Amino acid sequence: MLNLAVILEESCKLHPDKEALVCGPQRMTYADLHSKTNSIANGLIAAGIKPGDRIALSCPNLPFFPMFYFGILKAGAVVVPLNILLHDEEVEYHLRDSQAKGYICFEGTNELPLGQHGCQAFQRVPQCEHFWSIASGAGLLEAAEATDAGDLLKAADHDSEIVTEADDMAVILYTSGTTGKPKGAILSHANIFLNVVQFSRLSHAQRSDNQLITLPLFHSFGQSVQMCCGVYNGNKLVLLPKFEPQTVVDTLVRENITIFCGVPTMYWALLNNAEVDDTALAAIRQTLRLCGSGGSSLPLEILKGFEEKFHVPILEGYGLSETSPVASFNLLDIERKPGSVGVPIWGVNMKIVDLEGNEAPRGEKGEIVIRGHNVMKGYLNRPDATAEAIRNGWFHSGDIGYMDEDGYIFIVDRVKDMIIRGGYNVYPRELEETLLTHPAISLAAVIGIPSTEYGEEIKAFVILKENTVATAEELIDWCKEKMAAYKYPRQIEIREALPMTATGKILKRELKN
Repeated sequence: MLNLAVILEESCKLHPDKEALVCGPQRMTYADLHSKTNSIANGLIAAGIKPGDRIALSCPNLPFFPMFYFGILKAGAVVVPLNILLHDEEVEYHLRDSQAKGYICFEGTNELPLGQHGCQAFQRVPQCEHFWSIASGAGLLEAAEATDAGDLLKAADHDSEIVTEADDMAVILYTSGTTGKPKGAILSHANIFLNVVQFSRLSHAQRSDNQLITLPLFHSFGQSVQMCCGVYNGNKLVLLPKFEPQTVVDTLVRENITIFCGVPTMYWALLNNAEVDDTALAAIRQTLRLCGSGGSSLPLEILKGFEEKFHVPILEGYGLSETSPVASFNLLDIERKPGSVGVPIWGVNMKIVDLEGNEAPRGEKGEIVIRGHNVMKGYLNRPDATAEAIRNGWFHSGDIGYMDEDGYIFIVDRVKDMIIRGGYNVYPRELEETLLTHPAISLAAVIGIPSTEYGEEIKAFVILKENTVATAEELIDWCKEKMAAYKYPRQIEIREALPMTATGKILKRELKN
């Protein structure tokens, strides 16, 4: 048998009095966290939740999230984390599609009115029998005692004896739904557990590590790579409900953070939108030992700028919700190749294939496919989509990349983002990397727009660095000198901000509207 919640039980046995969670003034030990998750598990069982039942969870980066996440798992149920920015119709879709028996929802604040959306959606989904609200308030941990969800916390805190197998469903993660309705990727206890063990080894995790988590916990990056890995290793996890560059800098110093993970736009924001005085910089350089990047490709200019300023390596990795998520990673103990997402982790195979599914020679571009213990069981209730994604045991990522002679993977772009201009393939990431070398540009996004003459035309959106001036015409002229004639953007729009998802990815589909 195996249940992912065992990672919390083991850390509690080894160091019960060590700090597990920090969120503002709230601090919780591993013994406290373990006790509360036991109460939640027993409360769910008493409410009639059976092994395999799906429980949806809407909660920002607050101590409630790991409490209910591991409590649900201990009850033998399946966690369905939901994006906290979903509106009620979207919540309703996810509750119906996942066949959720219960829904635990943070009541919300003025900035995150989750409870209203959640309650409205729940009332329209008959098969979802239970709705538990988590109250907001100044005393985040204590507030739950006075809420519906507080009833779960009042149950006995002894260990439940629900048996789950390694291949049983543990978590259903919904894809972003860029092509049609979001699909639920089914991850087993073994999928996530093995990913946790492998990432812990690759990052040289230590019990003394303090992790800052501002990546949303409903997403696989923050959930598996940071929260679950941190609990497995007995780390102190410092939760930030919202990414704010200055708050991140201040927290890095105050909590002696040793590990930080983010998406590329977070590193860009820390370089451009945070004040870091000499004292803070010295403190960060002394304690921060490792940064990880994923979610999308990290531009080399941002990587270089961050490492030069903070004197800490950023190790880039690659993965998807469907791969638990880590598939490849740069390593601390062998050569790192900036611009690469590293080599496949232990137990995982990756290769590049052409349109016919044949393995491409080293250095040639094609689709990245993945096989190993990290690949999902399939998409919930979608056998056709599962069969399309997993062929002959290989998960087809939809990402274009190549593998060099040393086996390092380089991401070129998403298949869906590739632009075909006049019959030529143009990869936006390549153009974005070049745009970022311009002295006035701090961030760039490139898309294809309809063209009667060429099928698609190339357009770039850029944010200028502070105290710099440039016109669109000047930037286009510069691009003509730096890029091939079929590649350079014919249109450039200068903006103060770019639309982003809750996980910090640039929303290119909104730029196309």
